[in-house]
Amino acid sequence: MAESFSTNHRFFDNKHYPRGFSRHGDFTIKEAQVLERFGYAFNELDLGTREPQTEEEQLFVAVCRGERQPATEAEKIWSKYIARIRRPKRFHTLSGGKPQMDTVEEYTDSDD
Repeated sequence: MAESFSTNHRFFDNKHYPRGFSRHGDFTIKEAQVLERFGYAFNELDLGTREPQTEEEQLFVAVCRGERQPATEAEKIWSKYIARIRRPKRFHTLSGGKPQMDTVEEYTDSDD
């Protein structure tokens, strides 16, 4: 991975991880370090704004497109990150019950 995913930028996601990847608890320290160090390149490759330069990057792009399962450490970490930010937020109530849904009831006029 030394020649692949080279970038001079650190990757931060202030929207989903405002305190950093390692402080949130979703990632191990090693995973957080990989995201911070290579995440900018991962993101560019995933979005298609950067062309793959090596075979490893080409395989990474194939994983991002869903053409193959993640096999390398980088592919697994990025897939985990994408899955975390795309999953819906869990909703918790204080009562432990299910949240109430707003429903529209149809009323019929019985005077007809």
